[in-house]
Amino acid sequence: MIDKQKDYEIRTGCDRGLCRAAIGRQDRQLNTYDWLADVPGNADSTDLVEVQFKHTRKGYYHNVNNLPLKKGDIVAVEASPGHDIGVVTLTGRLVKLQLKKANLKSTDDIKRIYRLARQVDMDKFREAKAREHETMIESREIAKGLGLDMKIGDVEYQGDGQKAIFYYIADERVDFRQLIKDLAAAFHVRIEMKQIGARQEAGRIGGTGPCGRELCCATWMKNFVSVSTSAARFQDISLNPQKLAGMCAKLKCCLNYEVDVYIEAGRRLPNRDVVLQTLDADYYLFKSDILAGLVTYSTDKRMAANLETITGERAKEIIEMNKRGEKPETLQPGDKPKEAKGPVDLLAGDSITRFDKAKKKKKKKAQGGPMPKDAAQERPQSQEPSQRQERPQNQERSQGSDRPQNQQNQQRRNQNDDQPRQPNAPQGQGGEGHQKKKKKRPKNEEPKE
Repeated sequence: MIDKQKDYEIRTGCDRGLCRAAIGRQDRQLNTYDWLADVPGNADSTDLVEVQFKHTRKGYYHNVNNLPLKKGDIVAVEASPGHDIGVVTLTGRLVKLQLKKANLKSTDDIKRIYRLARQVDMDKFREAKAREHETMIESREIAKGLGLDMKIGDVEYQGDGQKAIFYYIADERVDFRQLIKDLAAAFHVRIEMKQIGARQEAGRIGGTGPCGRELCCATWMKNFVSVSTSAARFQDISLNPQKLAGMCAKLKCCLNYEVDVYIEAGRRLPNRDVVLQTLDADYYLFKSDILAGLVTYSTDKRMAANLETITGERAKEIIEMNKRGEKPETLQPGDKPKEAKGPVDLLAGDSITRFDKAKKKKKKKAQGGPMPKDAAQERPQSQEPSQRQERPQNQERSQGSDRPQNQQNQQRRNQNDDQPRQPNAPQGQGGEGHQKKKKKRPKNEEPKE
């Protein structure tokens, strides 16, 4: 028996499950990764096709005409009345799995795909979409005039413009029979009202969550499960309403993602109310690390004192010992005493003044001019003035000792000649301003004795 050979399309490169054929978004929400996109014969396994419309609305249709549809193709599908325009988001075997999630009651309600969208269909589609925002604003005014306690969040026109879907949010049941009549008279289309919740509205609008990723309700989540604060208690999360609430002002859906793991891990730990008794003292539960399986006990019931961290298995062993009337010496396994940790000196080996700036010593300047290097040296201050030996003025100096003094006097004369002379202070002022001029002595004249 000869097998019938079929010509399958082998996808390579970008089409091989990497962009448009598998995970491409095409600006659409609730995208599904087609991990069977490059399997030969996947598209021929079923004629069911998933088509997505505005935001998160999806529908499932039969490809009765056997059109070569791929992800991203724009098609015209059957509607009541008329036809609608949507984008193909999934083909092949995964569509059957998506049908189970959609909870369709009967497969007989699945409609069919007419054709690939033409230019005329796209023109009507763009004209209908251009009226959606104005219709939403006007419908809100009509609902406000009727005094209805509801909020119209979005309006979606059908591809041919014959029907409009109004999405509204209301806490209580609303009688909108008169509203439908007024809307039909104002817009001359068939009216359909759909009630959505706060989570569904956030998914239709889209956004970014506090985790930095796109909202789950806008990317992959279709069915919304109720979330309670008990999920936060099981995971030891602080009951802060600002942190637990999402973009929809409800509890975050991600609180239910790991709660089952925490519940299973929490069963391995002892009860919170159990008190561990030792020979030294009684220990009360202070905190617990559920995933690591560690519990920390304190000798004080209200504050942290003498904290001891042990495993959950060790805590259950001590509980069994207490039931038998036995008390271990310590909580640590093998009755090993806890090593006392002394205070840690963070500044050990460092100088206290390591950040202080070093003070620079200022050099004392002479009154007549700069002092020479030999004269700038500081004299020892330990010697008292009474003990200093004063030289007589009439003592004759040696010829070698007069040279430094003559050099110093010559430097002072040169500096005084270079500086401009200042006028003498008036006689009325006190101080050193009023000084008598000294007569210059000729060089050849000998000093008088």
